[in-house]
Amino acid sequence: GRVKMAAGSGGPAARELFAEGLLQFLRPAVRQLDGHVHAVRESQVELREHIDSLATELCRINEDQKVALDLDPYVKKLLNARRRVVLVNNILQNAQERLRRLNHSVAKETVRRKAMLEAAGGYPQGLPGK
Repeated sequence: GRVKMAAGSGGPAARELFAEGLLQFLRPAVRQLDGHVHAVRESQVELREHIDSLATELCRINEDQKVALDLDPYVKKLLNARRRVVLVNNILQNAQERLRRLNHSVAKETVRRKAMLEAAGGYPQGLPGK
């Protein structure tokens, strides 16, 4: 598209500027996403703990013979919900690992570019400096 042409037509300096802009954009986005995933994982753990204590409570009530209610189906539903929470947490954990690897790659690429540009005699005009 137009962005590719603009980055390609201006020679190496324009391409560097484009790449640097992309990295500047990626870094905070990846960090923010990582923060959100972390917050969701924490709330998932909290939810799992609530489910556990509720299931324990229902089992206790169920064992009490004075109650004429069959709470087994509810306990089963709770345990199913808990299983889903654990699955979601595993998915989130994998996503967070991938985000951390991406963050690491972006950071490494940034360092590599800085070194390359400094070796080539400093930043082209208009690039953010050190």
